[in-house]
Amino acid sequence: MSEEKSLNFIEEIVEADLAGGRYKTIHTRFPPEPNGYLHIGHAKSICLNFGLANKYGGKTNLRFDDTNPVTEDTEYVDSIKADIKWLGFKWSNELYASDYFNKLYELAIDLIKKSLAYVDDSTSEEIADQKGTPTEPGKPNQYRNRTIEENLDLFAKMKAGAFKDGAKVLRAKIDLANPNMHLRDPIMYRIKQAHHHRTGDAWCIYPMYDFAHGQSDSIENITHSVCTLEFVPHRPLYDWYIEQLNIFPSHQYEFARLNLTYTIMSKRKLLQLVNEKLVDGWNDPRMPTIAGLRRRGYTPESIRMFCDKIGVQKRENLIDLSLLEFCIREDLNKNAVRRMVVLDPIKLVITNYPEGHTEEMEGENNPEAEDGGGSRIIPFTKELWIEREDFMEEPPKKFFRLGVGLMVRLKSAYIVKCTGFNKDEKGKVTEVLAEYFPESRSGHDTSGIVVKGTIHWVSVQHALNAEVRLYDRLFKVENPAVEEGDFKDYINPESLHVIENALIEPDLRKATFSERYQFIRKGYFVLDEDSSEEKIVFNRTVTLKDAWAKETKKGIGK
Repeated sequence: MSEEKSLNFIEEIVEADLAGGRYKTIHTRFPPEPNGYLHIGHAKSICLNFGLANKYGGKTNLRFDDTNPVTEDTEYVDSIKADIKWLGFKWSNELYASDYFNKLYELAIDLIKKSLAYVDDSTSEEIADQKGTPTEPGKPNQYRNRTIEENLDLFAKMKAGAFKDGAKVLRAKIDLANPNMHLRDPIMYRIKQAHHHRTGDAWCIYPMYDFAHGQSDSIENITHSVCTLEFVPHRPLYDWYIEQLNIFPSHQYEFARLNLTYTIMSKRKLLQLVNEKLVDGWNDPRMPTIAGLRRRGYTPESIRMFCDKIGVQKRENLIDLSLLEFCIREDLNKNAVRRMVVLDPIKLVITNYPEGHTEEMEGENNPEAEDGGGSRIIPFTKELWIEREDFMEEPPKKFFRLGVGLMVRLKSAYIVKCTGFNKDEKGKVTEVLAEYFPESRSGHDTSGIVVKGTIHWVSVQHALNAEVRLYDRLFKVENPAVEEGDFKDYINPESLHVIENALIEPDLRKATFSERYQFIRKGYFVLDEDSSEEKIVFNRTVTLKDAWAKETKKGIGK
């Protein structure tokens, strides 16, 4: 029997709350801002919030934090919904912070009437200066003493569009000497004369995150508001608003965000890569976005497995990208069908094979599959394409592939023995010559010959052309976010290598976008969205082994 997995600290809190009768059911939420595409870090939050609700029979809301019309777009809303569905989760309610604009406005008026909020005419620079420093208290300005009536009038005029952007803000009146800078009269509303993707031009004042978030949680009766550690200093303000407004007491809990090696997680920086065309859009297979991972060939199962393995912690740490790659290898090893593709071809001519003859070889689809995986037919002829690296003119002792006098098994076919090779006028080997042993056919081998090496191949007569894109890590340093200078200086120039004329076995003409493939000895691949009837394009998801592990031994990378 396998050991029962221990609870993470948030699960312990939930179980205690349910056992103690604090809540009958739990209600979580995933609240993305629609200002970019979701990335692997968001996947961790999605798995946590939806996973809690699924485990304990609760509900999860999808709530878009759309309080900044300047950066938000329906394109991002649609992509976020598609990503969550693809990951395998369903939300109970689709909601928007903009649904609550009227209610939030009423709550702000309530605070003004309690003399706990005031309209401030100061500039953003003046407000920052008046807040003081972590070691020095802030200083009140003359606007802090405005009457309730004056504040109500000015706030109504702000809503009506009487003032320009930046002319006034609404601030909470809390404590300018509080050691927590977030409690030094934080801004609640600012003026933004901008078109909103849902409310159009109905509003020109928009709530700040700290005011909108906790109140939205409360309106939805969220029991466990789970967010990342950078919001720990915000929690007292979250609680202050709820207490002063006397509304449903949602509570905030914080966990460590995902930091991944060789990766940037900042949405702002990812947007920079997109806008400066350093990548091919948000779904470039080198991007850590869920859309990019999907296009690269990652599966929902592998990402959920990754999130489960890294767990939920209270401390920040840096997770090795190799763990994510391990998870996709684990999944694809069981589920990817095997096919033969030659990336750097050289011709192998079997001199004693009948001219013009074609045999149908049976190739296993996936020997690791639980159902046996089935098989497909592979045409075998006198002339084959093999990898150039599988032949050497002067092979060393432990070279178990082809060289004059050496024997090797052709995958799913015969054993052959190299007898020679031909060169062009420049001295480059153009053909490898070999003889086959007719009695050595795979599955029917009576030759008694034992060989140590097996290589893949594709029939020259039946081979199809395809473009193959070999993707690697986007950054060449372990933690580009903390390196000096511009993070873009650390982009890996070898992150994409395109092979325009790879040679693929004919069965791959039937390749589908939903299928995953192991190109034997080369890695795991998926059909790319750029594919068409005229051109087949494959993306490498991941190599068969951790290629960067070798670099670690050399002292390069991690």
